[in-house]
Amino acid sequence: MFQAILIAPLYNCFIYLIGATNGNVGLAIIILTLGIRAIFYPAFTSSIKTQMGMQLVQDDLAEINKIYKNNPDEKAKRTMELFKEKKISPFSGFLALLVQIPIFFALYFAFFREGLPHIETQLLYSFVHTPVYVSTTFLGFINLLTPHNILLSVIVALTQYVAIHFSFARTSSVQSKQTPEQEAAQRMQRVTMLYGMPVILAVLTFTFPAAVGVYFVTGNTVSVIQEWLIKRSFNKQKAFS
Repeated sequence: MFQAILIAPLYNCFIYLIGATNGNVGLAIIILTLGIRAIFYPAFTSSIKTQMGMQLVQDDLAEINKIYKNNPDEKAKRTMELFKEKKISPFSGFLALLVQIPIFFALYFAFFREGLPHIETQLLYSFVHTPVYVSTTFLGFINLLTPHNILLSVIVALTQYVAIHFSFARTSSVQSKQTPEQEAAQRMQRVTMLYGMPVILAVLTFTFPAAVGVYFVTGNTVSVIQEWLIKRSFNKQKAFS
């Protein structure tokens, strides 16, 4: 079922894009990644808006927890009423995460399981034609099927750092009352994310074929642009509210 729902459609879309770009596998990866992010843009947007909204109501949530700490049913009711009033969907972040995980694995299998530049014609739909030419070299020097690309690993780490930095800049602009212990824990979490995630993605990029790094760089760049657009939209809504 996983193959029929995700792998087969992505593989066919990928092969079609290779043909449409005159065999340029790297460009096809970028276009496919942008297309996927465009399709699931509402999920990612909702997730970011929810994070921003949750920051704004931290003090209200703390007050609810304090008043109804011995009445869990009423606390849950008041919390959901607050989310409804502020138009916050607490499960949207989880949805965005669920979207990304299967797509990443589907992309990996679609790109490499069939061993490009070989194309498994039996998996192609009737309206998808086999490209005449397939180039797995991107920008003239990156072999997309070869791992251990140091330059691409560094670029992935840098773009991931910028994406997370933008995210923290968004959330830190909202002030909430915190104890010194909570502030210390939050700082530790931020440092771990800010430096840990880029290192993890750099290691993955270095370990996997270079095409995975192209996917990461494209996704990170889109995330940065998306953060800026959503923050601007959110600020406009606050100004008119």
